[in-house]
Amino acid sequence: MTATRVDAAVIRRLPKAVLHDHLDGGLRPATVVELAAEIGHTLPTTDPDELAAWYFEAANSGDLVRYIATFEHTLAVMQTREGLLRTAEEYVLDLAADGVVYGEVRYAPELNTRGELTMAEVVETVQEGLAAGMAKAAAAGTPVRVGTLLCGMRMFDRVREAADLAVAFRDSGVVGFDIAGAEDGFPAADHLDAFQHLRRESVPFTIHAGEAHGLPSIHQAVQVCGAQRVGHGVRITEDIVDGKLGRLAGWVRDRRIALEMCPTSNLQTGAATSIAEHPITALKDLGFRVTLNTDNRLVSGTTMTREMTLLVEEAGWTVEDLRTVTVNAVKSAFIPFDERKALLEDVVLPGYAL
Repeated sequence: MTATRVDAAVIRRLPKAVLHDHLDGGLRPATVVELAAEIGHTLPTTDPDELAAWYFEAANSGDLVRYIATFEHTLAVMQTREGLLRTAEEYVLDLAADGVVYGEVRYAPELNTRGELTMAEVVETVQEGLAAGMAKAAAAGTPVRVGTLLCGMRMFDRVREAADLAVAFRDSGVVGFDIAGAEDGFPAADHLDAFQHLRRESVPFTIHAGEAHGLPSIHQAVQVCGAQRVGHGVRITEDIVDGKLGRLAGWVRDRRIALEMCPTSNLQTGAATSIAEHPITALKDLGFRVTLNTDNRLVSGTTMTREMTLLVEEAGWTVEDLRTVTVNAVKSAFIPFDERKALLEDVVLPGYAL
């Protein structure tokens, strides 16, 4: 197959898979405005377009802590059953409209318990909303499968509780686990008991690492905690000199540990300097199992179509490159092998046969 350049219209039609996307970072601006009005929460603006612009500008600071702080308003409208049902359903429909055929959505249940819901009730409600969205997407002829990753917040003390929920709901739509939050100063190994529990129970997990902190964070995630994937992982490049891989980089590449890379988000948090020079291209060319992701669609003002288009326009990617990262994502999804195989053979590969 010869190298093929593609335009935005073709990219929108391509089947996509996203592994790293936060539920509370992907709400529709209009939904945030409507739900905030219902609960009396004050927003920076009540105009949906202006709110979307505010999110992008506030997050575009180069500071991960400030980036995370923009979630105050989305989380405020996700504390009730009604708010969670709506945002989860719309999340799925927005993925389907973007050509996503497989997605994994992550969120931390403890952040949605300011009202009367328990963490378990939060999980049950989100799963109900996701199921409704998947049913509507299928009925509209744009089927998408969405699995859930439950997050523990590494700065707080409920990580093991979230891990227990991942085990409890593993047959009800939850496909894995993650820890999120401020990376620097809050090492993953502080929650080693949670990861050991997940491994004993055969629940896969990823860990945010190598974004705000460097190689020690990635080493701890992979070698100490046993993560099957790494969230972001852009700073693995610090273990690569003139194309020669150090021991950690070699381990990550050779064991096919997927890197969940999020170019636009990385620019916003200062983990990368430009799309053209984002490590995803060099790591792809070196044979790493890189995947392409949105991270937070509202906060980053992005979609999978936009992320792909940026790489085509600014980093010279071809349709073969887009196919590679999509195949990588499906291969690394936290669902059974036979289901991944069927998704690849029946949906993804035919969709790239341009």
